[in-house]
Amino acid sequence: MIRAAKIEDAQELLNIYNYYVENSIVTFDLEPLSLNIFKEKMKRVYKGYPFILFEENDEVLGYAYGSRWRPKPAYNRTVESTVYVKHGQHGKQIGTKLYAELLELLKLQKFNSVLGALTLPNEASIRLHEKFGFKLVAHFEEVGLKFETWHDVGFWQLKL
Repeated sequence: MIRAAKIEDAQELLNIYNYYVENSIVTFDLEPLSLNIFKEKMKRVYKGYPFILFEENDEVLGYAYGSRWRPKPAYNRTVESTVYVKHGQHGKQIGTKLYAELLELLKLQKFNSVLGALTLPNEASIRLHEKFGFKLVAHFEEVGLKFETWHDVGFWQLKL
């Protein structure tokens, strides 16, 4: 089931996120986040964007949220999307279900554009975004250094 994320869910969400911090290039955080920092991040998201999770048998298996893309006011109707699925739970359409719900919530809030920033290569995330009609609009070469390797980032855009 998909529901709104609550601050009480922070530890489970953080566990999902920190796995990717420590074991992948999909996030450019280099050190695991603390629970307090993650809770503050959640509170910032709550101020203007949806934050949802997918739960099955009382276990959080993924989450998605919108967030501010850039700080200048002219960008206020543009949102960056984020989705994470718990390691070992891929292939169950959890990301697809979360993204479908997130995009509907963003439409209801009258956002104009959604941007997904993907560390490349990442075929699974590319497929997910393109399934929903996102188009590649930018490719930045060697902009993130993680695990002693430079990584590219692509931006995919969906006009709501």
